[in-house]
Amino acid sequence: MRLAVLLCTYNGERYLRQQLDSIVIPDGCEGQIVASDDGSTDGTLSILHSYANGQGGTQLSLRKGPGRGHRANFLSLLCSPEIEADVFAFCDQDDVWHTDKLTRAMTALQGVAHDTPALYCARTRSLSESGDIAGYSPLFRRPPAFANALVQNIAGGNTMVMNAAARRLLLAAGNVDVVMHDWWAYLLVSGAGGVVIYDPEPSLDYRQHAGNVVGANLGWSSRAARYLKFLGGDNRAWNDRNVRALRNCEHLLTESNRALLAVFEQMRHGSFWQRLCAWQRGGIYAQTRSGSCGLLAATILKKI
Repeated sequence: MRLAVLLCTYNGERYLRQQLDSIVIPDGCEGQIVASDDGSTDGTLSILHSYANGQGGTQLSLRKGPGRGHRANFLSLLCSPEIEADVFAFCDQDDVWHTDKLTRAMTALQGVAHDTPALYCARTRSLSESGDIAGYSPLFRRPPAFANALVQNIAGGNTMVMNAAARRLLLAAGNVDVVMHDWWAYLLVSGAGGVVIYDPEPSLDYRQHAGNVVGANLGWSSRAARYLKFLGGDNRAWNDRNVRALRNCEHLLTESNRALLAVFEQMRHGSFWQRLCAWQRGGIYAQTRSGSCGLLAATILKKI
């Protein structure tokens, strides 16, 4: 079994060694770390070169990123045909992986037929800048599905591990213009009828600091800020990009999910009564009661 850990870096020297040292390749697995650096000006490249020269015991190769932000960096790695493996894991530069993270993910994926796109994701435990436990990400109880992925990403990229069939699916879609690489993976794998496995047990410690691109959704203040962005229209612009990307590879979606995408577009662009009817009959859902209320409000206000 070949495993590729896809690591993206940018000025991450502060926590990078701890992240690299926490990556435990399962026994019997041929593992490699492929690091793509987006133009770091601190000590990140020096650290990566030291690991590429043998520190840490895991094969590491280094390449230059596209220089267009973390989304483009991750997608450029995932869509690089020269990286060959049976399993692919996204990796941020500043987390601490639990020792059984990859073993649990690969065990879960082995239960899926090898030609079926499959994606594993998990809950996270948050870590403060000083290293203290700061809480846990929300525990999602409703099943992962395209009907949920259209309005919400429950799959944190730092926990994502996918099989080769899922990677081939994302390759077929290409390097698209989407909001987040992890949300796109959740959308496309679920939309194509693949399997998305959500693990309720945390698989890593998610570092919270000023440089986070996306922070953990902890506490009412954080969630309220996200709902205000949702109602303020930020999410509508994000959905514009996601829907365009889905339409460009519509042939990869199942027939039922193409119909669901049309319902979602009715929720976004129809008249008031058309939007409300589409929300009522479509089956598109958020994971929590408060999220469902926010979805209804956004549909009514044409902010979705």
